[in-house]
Amino acid sequence: MASEKEHDENRRPNQNTYLIDSENAGELARLMLQDRILTAGMGGLFPEFPEGAPLPAGGRVLDLACGPGGWALEVAFAYPNVEVIGVDISQAVIEYANAQAWSRGLENVHFQVMNIMQPLAFPDASFDLINGRLLFGFMLPGAWPRLLAECRRLLKPGGVIRLTETELTLTTSPALERYQALLCDALKKAGQSFSADGRHVGLTPVLPRLVRQAGFANVRLRASAVEWSMGTEAHYPVFKDWLMGLELMRPFVLKMESLDKSDLERLEQQAVAEMQQEEFCGLYSLLTVWGYKPQ
Repeated sequence: MASEKEHDENRRPNQNTYLIDSENAGELARLMLQDRILTAGMGGLFPEFPEGAPLPAGGRVLDLACGPGGWALEVAFAYPNVEVIGVDISQAVIEYANAQAWSRGLENVHFQVMNIMQPLAFPDASFDLINGRLLFGFMLPGAWPRLLAECRRLLKPGGVIRLTETELTLTTSPALERYQALLCDALKKAGQSFSADGRHVGLTPVLPRLVRQAGFANVRLRASAVEWSMGTEAHYPVFKDWLMGLELMRPFVLKMESLDKSDLERLEQQAVAEMQQEEFCGLYSLLTVWGYKPQ
C-alpha cells in the first residue's frame, strides 16, 4: 500500500482534493449554513482579539478557501474601511459570493477563483490578516508548509495568520460515531490526514507547530465549542449540516472504505434518527491558532 507521503507527492498541486464535489449546489447550501454555525460558535468574527481586530484603516484581509463568502462578507460589513478578498477553487461559490457582495452593496469585498495549494497571485506584503477555516477537507499534509510559507510572503510585517480547525464532533450517537470513524479512516487512506492511526483528523495537535515552523511569532491558541445537544439553539443547524454532509460525503467514503452502498446508507439513516432523539448530546470543538509575521 502506498504511504501517505507517496499519496501526497503523487497528487498534483492544482488537483481539487476536496472530499466533496465543490461544484455541487447542495454543498454551496451546506457551506452557507456551516459558516453561520462557525462564526456564532466561535463568538464572533474575531473573538480572540477582545480589543478589536488588528486591522488598520485601509488594511487588507485575505480569506482562504472562502466558500460562499459568509465570513468575508461580514468582515467587510463590520469594517467598511478595510478591503477583503476571498479566494476559493470553486467557480460556482465565487460567483455566488460576488453576487452577494453586489446585492448587499459591499464595494470593499471581492472574490476570485484560486487554488490555495498553488502560489497565490498577489504581491509580497499585500495583507494585514490572512484567515482560513476548516481547510482539513482538502489540504494535503505536505501542502501545509507551502501554504504557510505563502501566507508569510503575503503578509505585511506584523501581519496575522489565523486558522481554525476541528477534529469533528463528539456525540452520544453510536451510528454517527461509527460514521465519523469511517470518515477519519477514509481521510487517512486518501493521504489527507495527520492522524497517527486514522482515528482522528489529527490536524489540531500539529497546527501550532506548523505555524511556528513557518516563521510566525507569538503563536497563540483559543478553543471554542458548540453544544448541539437536543433542545439547544445549535442543534438543528448542526444536525442539518450533518444531514446534508452525509449525502455529499458518501461518494468519498465509499471510494476509500470497503463498504456496500446499502450498508453505508443504513448507517447514515441510523445516525440521522439518533441525532433527533430527545436524549441526544453533541459537542463541536474548534481550535483557532494565530501568529504574527515578525517585524
